[in-house]
Amino acid sequence: MDRPAPPDGIPHLAEVTPSLLAAIGTPGFENTLDIANVNSAAVLLIDGLGAELLDTYATDAPTLARLRSGTLQVGYPSTTSAGLAAIGTGTCSGQHGMVGYSFDLPDVGVMNALRWRVHPWGEDLRGTVDPAVLQPMPTAFERATSAGVDVRVVSSAEFTHSGMTQAVLRGGHYIGVHALGDLSASMLAALDQGGFCYGYHAMLDFVGHLYGPGSRAWRIQLRHVDLLVATLVDELPPGAVLAVVADHGMVEIDESVVDADSSEPLRDGVRALGGEARARHVYTVDGAASDVLAAWRDTLGERAWVVSGEEAIDTGWFGSGVTASVRERIGDVVVASRGRSAVLRRTVEPIESSLRGHHGSLTSAEQLVPLVLAYG
Repeated sequence: MDRPAPPDGIPHLAEVTPSLLAAIGTPGFENTLDIANVNSAAVLLIDGLGAELLDTYATDAPTLARLRSGTLQVGYPSTTSAGLAAIGTGTCSGQHGMVGYSFDLPDVGVMNALRWRVHPWGEDLRGTVDPAVLQPMPTAFERATSAGVDVRVVSSAEFTHSGMTQAVLRGGHYIGVHALGDLSASMLAALDQGGFCYGYHAMLDFVGHLYGPGSRAWRIQLRHVDLLVATLVDELPPGAVLAVVADHGMVEIDESVVDADSSEPLRDGVRALGGEARARHVYTVDGAASDVLAAWRDTLGERAWVVSGEEAIDTGWFGSGVTASVRERIGDVVVASRGRSAVLRRTVEPIESSLRGHHGSLTSAEQLVPLVLAYG
């Protein structure tokens, strides 16, 4: 079984925040992206804006296309929980521990990291799973704040007290917003005051899931995103830098999908399934790992890369330095979909299984995201 490795020579999304903080003179951070020295810095993460999608639909995003300065890789899994954690901690998934949209936790079961609930719609875990225990490393925002930097997090008001926010974005002053207008105004106000700002916009990903990336609805949404970026660029204060990035790209799935809930070979010996349609963690009953690996490989064939958890780690899917606690969250078998296939769960995950656009795997369409830079 061939195993794709992370591409050489392409910077990781985890390098963005440390590079920006170094560019404004924050001690303890390295500027690996060679961003010019500035007085204030902001990163805006556009959920779901893959580099290949931007290249294909550049006419719908002239500002983003014009200011495109490079390409980043996001690592495995190419999903929002891992991407937000990469921005907030400056590390890869093997260290920050957000190894999937959902993953198994001892004494908890499969947990949805974004909802901070038992997956898919179980009990709220904010009272039982401490975000600072699940992700114990100081975030880059905490380190910067301790160094005297004014750090602000500008994102949807609904995420203000979420477990995910507390796990990977803690340390900055959270500003809850509701629309493009107050997102823009809040980011610009933060830059006017100096320091560092992180902003997040979710709707391009949302539309892509519903209608497919490249659909008419998605392209219109991309034009709104480009207007958001153009507004920020036009009003950047002198001595400021804005970096626009994404957490993953997206593909539209086709009829080659497999339903794990109705496939007996994909259920035998399996105690739990995590991840999402394009990136699955398979947790096995004791003694069944090798048989489950063989069954999944035989059933999925060319539709997915199917490897053991150790093979995925050794190949660098989760970055270097996978910690012992994070290893427990990685499946005994790890599945990354190829082409436009996916491993759905139509019974357990009916909403997710009905979506047209998906992400999470190792294809270039999902892995590569743009790096856009603008200076005031």
